[in-house]
Amino acid sequence: MESLVSDICIISDGKPGHVNQSLGLVDALRRAAPQLSCTEHTILSWRAIFALIAARVTGKQHAFSHVKLVVGTGRRTHLSLLALQWIVGCKAVVLMRPSLPSAWFSAAIIPEHDQPPELPNTLATLGALNRMQPGTKQVDQGLILVGGPSKHFDWSDDHIWQQIDSLLEDTTQQWLLTTSRRTPESFLQRAADYPQLCVMPFENTSRHWLPEQLASASACWVTEDSISMVYEALSAGCETGVFELPIKSGGSRVTRGLARLKASMRVMTLTQRQRSTDAPLAEADRAAAWIMKKGWL
Repeated sequence: MESLVSDICIISDGKPGHVNQSLGLVDALRRAAPQLSCTEHTILSWRAIFALIAARVTGKQHAFSHVKLVVGTGRRTHLSLLALQWIVGCKAVVLMRPSLPSAWFSAAIIPEHDQPPELPNTLATLGALNRMQPGTKQVDQGLILVGGPSKHFDWSDDHIWQQIDSLLEDTTQQWLLTTSRRTPESFLQRAADYPQLCVMPFENTSRHWLPEQLASASACWVTEDSISMVYEALSAGCETGVFELPIKSGGSRVTRGLARLKASMRVMTLTQRQRSTDAPLAEADRAAAWIMKKGWL
């Protein structure tokens, strides 16, 4: 296996959302220290782990010989992170509440709504990390992000369209609406009733389209089932609002996290349009500064 001549390695489970979180931290680390290099590697097989052990015992070079830090998100990455930490000696950073004890990892960066343990190696963040950065804002440009049915909320096309209707009546901005993989096919049937609304279905967008739109949009309204998009809008420096949905019985960590955002006035609702003047979220940069202070890189 060819050596990875990089300071940092992202262990990927192949899920774009998980890789995006890891890249959010790596991007921030490289903003703090531009000389750092990074590569990506798939989850290690048992054969690869045993090969690393053999290389360590015999003193041979291996693929991770030069790697100082490994980063991973998603339960399937945990064994690989720990194997590399224990066998290779690099530092392992997990970006979620892990399925294994947090104390086993060099560092755990965990969203506060997941109730992270109070440990010296653990950092609580406001939401999951992401790659968003504020850009030059267009005052008259607004973005609407529509999710779909989820395990946390009872979805209703009509309920969301009623709120979109109220938003369009109360504002003079130009609004661009996009959907997601979870958006029901029935949802866009109502879009023709709003000629002032520009619609871009998610299947017509590229991977760079949404970050570019968030960077320039002055305001963003998100259906509250899309919690990751709420935090990305906040990180991009948008005035962020949520279209509310009925919470399923019992609530969840996601709904509790949204409740805290509303209570702190970081996000608006149609019935509470006042918001705080907090600066854009910069949790990835805060996490990177925390890592850099440890002297691992």
